[in-house]
Amino acid sequence: MSLKLFDIAVNLVDPMFRGIYRGKQAHADDLKQVLQRASAMGVRHMMITGGSLAESKEALAMAREEGDGLYATVGCHPTRSNEFVEYADGAEAYLSALLQVAQEGKSDGKVLAIGECGLDYDRLHFSAKEHQLKYFEWQFDLAEKTQLPMFLHMRAAATDFIDILHWSAYTCAHIIEEMQACVEQRLYIGINGCSLKTEENLQVVAAIPEERLMLETDAPWCDIRPTHAGHRYLAGLEWPEAKKKERFEMGRPVKSRNEPMAMRQVLRIVAGVRGVSEEHLAHVIYANTCRVFKPATNEA
Repeated sequence: MSLKLFDIAVNLVDPMFRGIYRGKQAHADDLKQVLQRASAMGVRHMMITGGSLAESKEALAMAREEGDGLYATVGCHPTRSNEFVEYADGAEAYLSALLQVAQEGKSDGKVLAIGECGLDYDRLHFSAKEHQLKYFEWQFDLAEKTQLPMFLHMRAAATDFIDILHWSAYTCAHIIEEMQACVEQRLYIGINGCSLKTEENLQVVAAIPEERLMLETDAPWCDIRPTHAGHRYLAGLEWPEAKKKERFEMGRPVKSRNEPMAMRQVLRIVAGVRGVSEEHLAHVIYANTCRVFKPATNEA
């Protein structure tokens, strides 16, 4: 089966893909093998998530260095909103620096979106609500100046999130529980392994309009586990054996470290939940994603 997949959220700048866990080298750098496995599973494009100024710069550099099919986002994640306040030259300078990275990356087609930004009230211990609100709104200025879509994140903040979007025309979505309200705001919904944990999650996935659906892995996070409600749909799907990081083997996946080849698993589950073929769903979602993010090689 030949599929074309577009992972809209993969954290390839995470040190785990270089073999580093909690600051310690556990195994060799296997990023290239991770990318090769993704390609073998049909992943044609990936957007490397930028969650801070430093990450955005690193994501853009990686997208340029590692070849075709890799792109970056530029933005500040809500849990890192304090970086605006703590930036040596001030919050406005931080925003200007993000804009510069976004404009540079857009000029050669390597930055496709502004984000990951939004609201996360589940983790206010990282960044206060007032900072999240203020600097989420500020980042709409980046979208306006670059004319790029936004890659958004929301947890436990639906009311404020929707209120902010009411005045914005630049909308595209990440993980969102209040699906219907977000669809009404012209958002697209990105589904990953964490969206497939419970039966209630699966009901939401089944109800998302096909034309508003996208897929992601959020790797190295959000791996699909046997305890997840969606896991039953993976029966019969051949998958390479993973090894614990302590028993690392070059060329094999690392246990509990998600990676972009898992797009194939996400697709299988979502297609099963919705009662459609994987080929049909892959075609529709790939077209949705290319239509919004407009990669340089749009094959939809």
